[in-house]
Amino acid sequence: MMLIGEGPGSEENKQGRPFVGKAGQLLTKMLLAIHLERDEVYITNIVKCQPPGNRNPMPEEVSSCIPYLKEQIEIIAPKMIVLLGKVAAVSLFGTKEPMSILRKKVFSYAGIDTYITYHPAALIYNESLKKDSWEDLKKFRAIYDIK
Repeated sequence: MMLIGEGPGSEENKQGRPFVGKAGQLLTKMLLAIHLERDEVYITNIVKCQPPGNRNPMPEEVSSCIPYLKEQIEIIAPKMIVLLGKVAAVSLFGTKEPMSILRKKVFSYAGIDTYITYHPAALIYNESLKKDSWEDLKKFRAIYDIK
């Protein structure tokens, strides 16, 4: 399983590793809840360095990083991809639909079934999303086991 977020935050930028800050700690707990260790999944981001002011990446920043992401996907050859958050979904699929719709669909990226759920940071700031996120995680685990 490959998990793709938006981009690194300040702690991720310092360490050069994705999802090591508060959102990363929550992501680790989420994975453990569905009986996956972090080293059993590949975690990356759309953009590879933090945009100034921790803003959402600009389209030109996304387009300059997509070739690296495509290469990561080719090398890892995941059974499934899970996009974490709206920015990742917009970056890969150009969609304008709300997360409530996106998380219920199956997309295909490079021929790989791709799913979308909330970014762990969104769950920190909006606890009402946790129930839907938990349902997504259970679904992803069941699909992963089938594949």
